[in-house]
Amino acid sequence: MDHNRASRRSFLALAGATPLVATVLASCGDSGPAGASSDAATDWILTGAPKEGIRQGAVDDWNKAHEDQQIKTSSFQNDAYKAKIKTAIGAGQAPTIIFGWGGGTLRSYAQGGQVDDLTSWLQTNSGVKDRLFDAAFAAGTVDGKVYGLPTETVQPLVLFYNKKLFKQVGAEPPKTWDELMSLVPKFNAAGIAPISLGGQSRWTNMMWLELLFDRIGGPELFESIYNGQPNWTDPSAIDALTKVQDLVKADGFIKGFASITADSNADQALLYTDKAAMMLHGTWTYGGMKTDGGDFVSSGNLGYMNFPEVTGGKGDPMNTFGNPAQYVSISSKATQKQKDIALAYFKDGLLQEKEAEAYINEAGEVPIVKGIDAKFSGLEDEEWLKFTYDLATNAPSFAQSWDQALSPTEAETLLDNIEKLFGLAITPQEFASNMNAAIGK
Repeated sequence: MDHNRASRRSFLALAGATPLVATVLASCGDSGPAGASSDAATDWILTGAPKEGIRQGAVDDWNKAHEDQQIKTSSFQNDAYKAKIKTAIGAGQAPTIIFGWGGGTLRSYAQGGQVDDLTSWLQTNSGVKDRLFDAAFAAGTVDGKVYGLPTETVQPLVLFYNKKLFKQVGAEPPKTWDELMSLVPKFNAAGIAPISLGGQSRWTNMMWLELLFDRIGGPELFESIYNGQPNWTDPSAIDALTKVQDLVKADGFIKGFASITADSNADQALLYTDKAAMMLHGTWTYGGMKTDGGDFVSSGNLGYMNFPEVTGGKGDPMNTFGNPAQYVSISSKATQKQKDIALAYFKDGLLQEKEAEAYINEAGEVPIVKGIDAKFSGLEDEEWLKFTYDLATNAPSFAQSWDQALSPTEAETLLDNIEKLFGLAITPQEFASNMNAAIGK
């Protein structure tokens, strides 16, 4: 990673300073991958109900009202999108609007001159910035300049649990790591997988490590690594790495987790079909469980809580990880016409009232719009929305997901080693040595 790093402190000091998933306006050049003409801006959006429909709906509404400023969308699954967008940007064939999560990947785009600086545009259009969570801008900012406009929703990580299964075995939600470990044999004895995990996606495994690092070493531990110090071998880090392997060895995760994907929502299905008792995931999964899980959510069987504390750890148990927002950028290779369309959409089409309310009502997510909690009252999901809003805004530290914070090269090494760690193919010490060697790459 570039040694000119943005201070991590701004991420950690501000609740909600992590990027979220955003609607992307993608624009190709004349021969871009979406095959759009150079007159239309292009926008690659992520699939998955209910949010795919919300993203598409916002673009459709824009296109109906702006005949001379059309946006053409293409849809991709999360993991496929992450690979495709990097390839397209490298080849100079990015969409007009580039959707992402900020952090290290955005930094690499900005430093490569692949995305436009939005700072002066935001100063001219101050109303755009003023209505969004202040803390959402940190992960879209590189060297003091904004390259990613925050959009969509705030997405902290949550420990979900199946209340019916907990009742079945006479268990209470775990307040500490030791309590969580003691639940593993109890659920296994009842023929229930303790924890669902879409391990093939790798970043799902990472969530367990992120929160263990935080709870044991405090947010300063990963901040020091982010800032270039070889602290993967810190005793707190080794403790966290060891604890996660203890959980694997105890059969804490569902058998075959390494071949389960998060993109297919198979991990969510294991929770709502009573196959697994717990699942650590982002708040973005709530909408999918509500949409696909029958009466699982509406009947009150879905429980949720912040990640348990680790006794004796340095991290505040109110801390969280995840995405403070999602981000949209503009490809520097787009035509001026395409850029103008994208900026007009950013100003008057993106995350307007209809889209924001759809994230609340259909996805059960909290849009990054100031004062949005006033709209929760009386809603079916009021309790959940208030929980999410409070978790995100009250967290002393809301850190950005590691694979987004780190450089793309470092992040790929991380995910590769996490897969091996969870597969018990390497020891915690080997993981730490491999990651220290990757710092600065």
